Amino acid sequence: MIKLLSKYTLPIVAVVLFFAIRQCERQRKPTTHPRDYADIARQGVLHATTEYNSLSFYVDSDTIAGFHYELIQAFAHSKGLKADITPLMSVDERLQGLADGRFDVIAYGILNSSELKDSLLFTSPLLLNRQVLVQRKAAGGEHDTLYISNQLQLAGKRVNVVKDSPALLRLRNLSDEIGDTIYVHEVGRYGPEQLIDMVAHGDIDYAVCDESIARAVLDSLPQLDIHLAIGFTQFYSWAVSKQSPVLLDSLDRWLEGFKRSREYKRIYQKYYGRNKTER
Repeated sequence: MIKLLSKYTLPIVAVVLFFAIRQCERQRKPTTHPRDYADIARQGVLHATTEYNSLSFYVDSDTIAGFHYELIQAFAHSKGLKADITPLMSVDERLQGLADGRFDVIAYGILNSSELKDSLLFTSPLLLNRQVLVQRKAAGGEHDTLYISNQLQLAGKRVNVVKDSPALLRLRNLSDEIGDTIYVHEVGRYGPEQLIDMVAHGDIDYAVCDESIARAVLDSLPQLDIHLAIGFTQFYSWAVSKQSPVLLDSLDRWLEGFKRSREYKRIYQKYYGRNKTER
């Protein structure tokens, strides 16, 4: 376990911890309720959270980059605001931070599920995505008992997902559909890219994650197979609190215009140009 923590977690812990400490230092007193756009504009700072991965937000040498990072920075700049962005690996921490007012927006692709619509307001869709099974390529031809070629073969298998992932509901429904148990293990200390690495290096056999993230690392991990879709292609959006309807309107109006701009096309092509699912 110590080796796994060092191999998959420590490289991102320092970055995430740095931004978490920085945010704590900037907030003189904690916010206890979500802000709407008027309060954000008055204070001049937009607090956002996202996930640390090679598509959304990452540090490359002394440069911060990522699709959602560049978009939320562009929105803040257009409104004369400063964007304070904190990467968090935990889905629950991002949702809790939005609920208690530490963050104004989750600038990360969230599945527009009916369960979350009860507690969140979603922006207009940013991306199309789906959940896929990440496994190693078949090594023994027809006799490779580990390789899964269709959803029925998931019966009795142990599948790893990030804690609170939208894949949880889909896997439960799929278990009912195939009439057998799929053993789902929620992993709290890792993000999707760490689970993908664990599959590639044989520490676990199966993981389910967003296809876009899996495709982003596929070139460096050619031993992986991600062809089996677990769910349908669905809309993914940013989210704000139900107490922030004016912020939602501001984001939607800005996104409507920005997505028609050359700058948006440049950003999109930079991160998703090779991802066929997103086209």
